[in-house]
Amino acid sequence: MLALLETIDLALTLYSYVIIASAIFSWLHAFNVINSSNHFVASIGEFLYRVTEPALRPIRRFIPDLGGIDISPIILLLIIFFLQRFLATTIAPALL
Repeated sequence: MLALLETIDLALTLYSYVIIASAIFSWLHAFNVINSSNHFVASIGEFLYRVTEPALRPIRRFIPDLGGIDISPIILLLIIFFLQRFLATTIAPALL
């Protein structure tokens, strides 16, 4: 059972990296640093959008519109970090 918790922790860590990459990609796209007409860049953007949007959409429904600032990735990262600490401090010691 401990191996399952470690796998879940690893998946949450990898997903947090994808969220950070998606936020950085959106900033680069917004400031025209990257060429969005490039097929490879567009496919990376589409992948990051499709992977992160299902988790970010419910958060965006509940937080108010702050203009051009989107804090939903930060909130999602905080939720992921909370889940990781909860697994490490509450569930994992109970299994040992």
